[in-house]
Amino acid sequence: MGTVYLHQEGAVARLTLSHPERLNALSVDMWRQLRAHVQSLRAAAQSDQLRVLVITGAEGHFAAGADIAEFEHQRHTQAQVIRYHEKILAPTLQAVAGFPAPVIAAIEGACVGGGLEIAACCDLRIAADNARFGVPIHRLGFPMAPQELNGLLRVAGPAVAAELLFEGRILNATEAYHKGLVTRVVEGTALAAEVQRSIAHILQGAPGAARATKQLIRRLHPSSAPLSSTELEQFYGYAESAEHREGVRAFLEKRTPQFGEEIEPS
Repeated sequence: MGTVYLHQEGAVARLTLSHPERLNALSVDMWRQLRAHVQSLRAAAQSDQLRVLVITGAEGHFAAGADIAEFEHQRHTQAQVIRYHEKILAPTLQAVAGFPAPVIAAIEGACVGGGLEIAACCDLRIAADNARFGVPIHRLGFPMAPQELNGLLRVAGPAVAAELLFEGRILNATEAYHKGLVTRVVEGTALAAEVQRSIAHILQGAPGAARATKQLIRRLHPSSAPLSSTELEQFYGYAESAEHREGVRAFLEKRTPQFGEEIEPS
């Protein structure tokens, strides 16, 4: 069901999301592995033994969202959905966002859904020109969960988040750059070299200053108060709705979902 590989060389660690037969779609086990790896590296980052963390995907893609094949047994009831988002995804994204050292997302190919959520929690997003970005969950009949939306809002703001979530648009790398989702874009063959240049620049700086800068950026960036338990309960009420069931069933059956009268986009 996919693996997250860890490779560390000196002061640089790399985590590779690998589920290539599904474009690195993230299974529950992969989310858990990602969190465990990030947590295992935290002490080294705090002591300056680890200076940079790179997150990337295997075989030409970053990550194509969640593994929807798991929905029927992992995200079928409201209780399961709450557990999935609040106990599995949210802690993983918080671990990435709160990592003491700078985190670079090296992105090529698909970076959608959960893949984009992970990238949004990284400090720098360096993309190949073949990368594409989006959160096309509107046709699955459910909204983006609070902690996941918070990461997207921090990076791109409410206007871009609304565009991606309401319309389900998939942006190419140039569009993503102009909308603030990406730090910079390079030719696909130059991605590895550009990531190495970024690492070299970071390693030339003071590690304590990098840690302090990261903490201050997150502290000063506007953020709303956490949702109350009542608000969370209301939000996750979609889990057992007919829309959600139809959206997931239609995806797995490779057909267009029927949410009522539809007008084809021009």
